[in-house]
Amino acid sequence: MKKIYITFGILLVLGISAGIFYLQVVRPSNAELPSDIVMETIFEEAYTFDNEPEKARLVEFMYTNCPDVCPVTTLEMSKLRNSLENEGVFGDQVEFITITIDPSYDTQEVLADYASRFEVTSPDDGWTFIRGSEEDTKKIADSLGFMYRDPGTGDIIHSTFTYFIDENNNLTEKFAMGNGFDRDKVYRRIMSSIN
Repeated sequence: MKKIYITFGILLVLGISAGIFYLQVVRPSNAELPSDIVMETIFEEAYTFDNEPEKARLVEFMYTNCPDVCPVTTLEMSKLRNSLENEGVFGDQVEFITITIDPSYDTQEVLADYASRFEVTSPDDGWTFIRGSEEDTKKIADSLGFMYRDPGTGDIIHSTFTYFIDENNNLTEKFAMGNGFDRDKVYRRIMSSIN
């Protein structure tokens, strides 16, 4: 009888592992960004995922009042940008997109101030900070499997992933946010995609 429980336990663990592998690795590659959503950049320009030039993109969801993982992730992305600029690929072949999940607080001015802390001061910097309606933001987040909600405290509870999207707007990999953001790993993934 003990062997049956052990066998059942092993099969259960394998089944759960296979499910996690499917949800984290296999399924994300099938995700696509909605093409009918128009958002606004901090420079008051329209941004749509449909008509943008073919580039690899690293997408971050955040909000400016976030007390922990959001600013750490944005800082790590800033350091990553420097490495990509040294390779001469940032802006031309790779761009970053930062989307606020709190558009009611993160107005164009608030988001522009946040972006300026990371030396994003021109629409030609290769890093686009955008905001949209609550509904459109949710559609973009849902398409990538990013979850968030405001429990009413002002601190938004959210997933902790950034998303790497290939030049055909297909999600190919997710990376941890905050202190778990492995800059070297993301760099290698980006460079292997564009070379």
